[in-house]
Amino acid sequence: MKQKVAIQGIKGSYHHGVAQAYFGKEVDVLECMSFQELVHSVESKQSTDAVMAIENSIAGSIIPNYAYIDESDLRITGEYYQPIHHCLMALEGQQVQDIKEVYSHPMALLQCKEFFKTYPHIKLVEDVDTADVAKRIQENKWKGIAAVAGETAADIYQLDVLAKNIQTIKSNSTRFFILNSKENQTTNEVAVNKASLKFVTDHKRGSLATVLNVMSDCNLNLTKIQSLPVIDKPWKYSFFVDVTFEEYEDFGKAISIMKIMALELKILGEYKNNKG
Repeated sequence: MKQKVAIQGIKGSYHHGVAQAYFGKEVDVLECMSFQELVHSVESKQSTDAVMAIENSIAGSIIPNYAYIDESDLRITGEYYQPIHHCLMALEGQQVQDIKEVYSHPMALLQCKEFFKTYPHIKLVEDVDTADVAKRIQENKWKGIAAVAGETAADIYQLDVLAKNIQTIKSNSTRFFILNSKENQTTNEVAVNKASLKFVTDHKRGSLATVLNVMSDCNLNLTKIQSLPVIDKPWKYSFFVDVTFEEYEDFGKAISIMKIMALELKILGEYKNNKG
């Protein structure tokens, strides 16, 4: 099957930009309007790979996406850190003072909340995708309505940029996972130096600390930890962690010990650390 990469959103979105950066400018993309649809597209072989946002440096983790990966038949094969530069855009000839409503993805609006405090007359409306709003503004010739999206969306859908870099923290970036189906997995141990894991521990004092100590003793560096409740087991939690390592053998040793100590252990993916 020819490579086709599923993205959340449409062309001009940040997911589209990551797909181009990771797979090449001419990448063939499948536009999905939800992360659930994105996962299903790979599982049903409508796409070969997928790009999924997982956390933002301002807004934090996109927690439902951990569950989508865990519950699916997908594996993480890579990561990409994308600088986020939000722009306010609208039809030609308008100023910020003319805008009554701004539509965008909830995460994008959250990242720009300080900017909009200066314009209390503007109503913020959550939508499914940054670029899709830009496209609809152009198609419907909506006046008084603006979008928050990347500058590429303004170029594609021919909108005027009213303000650039409106995100609260200028060094804003989002981490994306590259996903693939398990049947297509091959691990290059030479290149791999990072992994994402899920484990469940006993609900006993010190259980989590014991597992974390195993990672430390095996020379793994814990770079991320996120807990999620186990739905059918009240007050029990799954832990999603990212670890980096210099030697793959150290990672293998840690996994063999953790399999014994944890109630459940799942390797979500092994890949190359993309953070410089």
